[in-house]
Amino acid sequence: MEMPAVAGDLFGADAAMASAYAHLLTTRGVEWGLIGPREVERIWERHVLNSVAVSALVPQGACVVDVGSGAGLPGIPLAIARPDLQVTLLEPLQRRATFLSEVVAEVGLAERVTVVRGRASQASDHDPLVHRGRYDVVTSRAVAALAKLVQWCEPLMGREGRIVALKGSSAQQEVDDARGVLRKRALKASVHQEVAYPGAEPTWLVLCQRDAR
Repeated sequence: MEMPAVAGDLFGADAAMASAYAHLLTTRGVEWGLIGPREVERIWERHVLNSVAVSALVPQGACVVDVGSGAGLPGIPLAIARPDLQVTLLEPLQRRATFLSEVVAEVGLAERVTVVRGRASQASDHDPLVHRGRYDVVTSRAVAALAKLVQWCEPLMGREGRIVALKGSSAQQEVDDARGVLRKRALKASVHQEVAYPGAEPTWLVLCQRDAR
């Protein structure tokens, strides 16, 4: 699909990277079963541009890990839009990890993005790439309900780290359902609606941070 004009505003000088990524999603991503054929027509609005909404809750210069990265959403669009970030794509399935590695190489993101095959629940203190307490921001999209996600992601957070999860309109219900887990992990959660660009549909985000009380 042709890149929409708004993508140039969001991705700036790196808009060509975003275009190359969108092309890979709609070709190889479909062939490999990572993106459904019906998603091709809305790859920009629903997937690439939507992912950039996360940026509003990501501090400058943050070290980010995208858990269960799948086809690279939101990690890759975030890395393209925010060259100040260092992003690790954590993906347990070999096929998807291979796709991500190829995308990073072909799009030209090797200096910003690292691909690691593994699970958040198995992150080791001794792993040089993925270990507990390293990350400023842990992102996720369509991975698990918040109660489960928090258990996997909280150990990866640094002392002042945060989890930013893309959710649907039931975001507040997920927060309510996760109250016990959040309390046990000494986290507080808030629901945010962010717009990736003027006129876009709001994206529901859940922000989890350590509770200082």
